[in-house]
Amino acid sequence: MEILPIRVEIPEGCNVIIGQAHFIKTTEDIAEIMVCAVPGIKYGLAFCEASGPSLVRNEGSDEELINLADKTALAIGAGHTFILYLRNAYPINVLNQLKNCSEIVRIFCATANPLQVLVAQTEQGRGIVGVIDGSSPKGIESPQDRQQRRELLRKFGYKF
Repeated sequence: MEILPIRVEIPEGCNVIIGQAHFIKTTEDIAEIMVCAVPGIKYGLAFCEASGPSLVRNEGSDEELINLADKTALAIGAGHTFILYLRNAYPINVLNQLKNCSEIVRIFCATANPLQVLVAQTEQGRGIVGVIDGSSPKGIESPQDRQQRRELLRKFGYKF
């Protein structure tokens, strides 16, 4: 077995959600979740089929993000994995709906940070064993850092 770090490209102003599901129906169900969750959402989705023709299936409302999701899905190459790029929305806007989707079994990450996906390669294929999301902590927040965090949440409209 070999562990491969796969760097995930995340364009400026985008977030990516990577997860695992169990059925080809996932592709259309995630597409429905996206259009119902946020009016005007721009997204690109790719799903790695794990049997039969084993194709990368896709949906989306933004051609650039669909193409990027396809490219990322092929690079990761792990069966039943989905890659979902978002623009004009944040993961917090769709994560609960995704977690309630009956085909989705795991969310590995939801981020705009630099990202690497750790993929195990065996003679059978590939699987995601984890992610490296952003950087390691550089310390503990100070009272000033805490105040800046609270201001940022209010600026984004997540707190009043």
